[in-house]
Amino acid sequence: MRPSYAARATLAAMPTDIERIDAVRRAYAELAPRVMGVEPWPLAEDYGTGPEASWGPGEVLAHVGEMLPFWLGEMERVIDGRTGPVPFGRIADDPVRIGIIGRDRSLPLRVLFGRVDGWLEAWADRLRTLDDAERARVGVHPRLGEMPAAAILDRFVLGHAEEHVTQLNEILTERRT
Repeated sequence: MRPSYAARATLAAMPTDIERIDAVRRAYAELAPRVMGVEPWPLAEDYGTGPEASWGPGEVLAHVGEMLPFWLGEMERVIDGRTGPVPFGRIADDPVRIGIIGRDRSLPLRVLFGRVDGWLEAWADRLRTLDDAERARVGVHPRLGEMPAAAILDRFVLGHAEEHVTQLNEILTERRT
């Protein structure tokens, strides 16, 4: 019987935030020629949050391009909070979020990939300066409650950007079948 992941995991073996952001940046860079190589991609008829919504590369990249700066600002708001846990964040049906996706999804994919890369680079730069005290600062999300800045980074940036890499790969796979 193989030991569980937890039994095998060591701090040295676990990727750092910078390693994760660098890996996700490479993943988007590797996806760019593959996604752009099978254009044109139709725009989704429904790009909202309901079960009928269906995103293509334009919607995915427009979202990633808007969520990276949004969450960087929200993390900074939490870090700079001086009077206890700072309210931060949004929920999926935020009208500004949906509006930006609607506005930007028709931009050329090279522009959207460029935005994603630029914001991932900005995150990587910030992560190199983020200290333990800043990571521990607490904010209050409207649905999830109190969260430290480190959890904002993990859930809303790293994990979320990685999920969208998977989503783009799935879209490419579907397009080939």
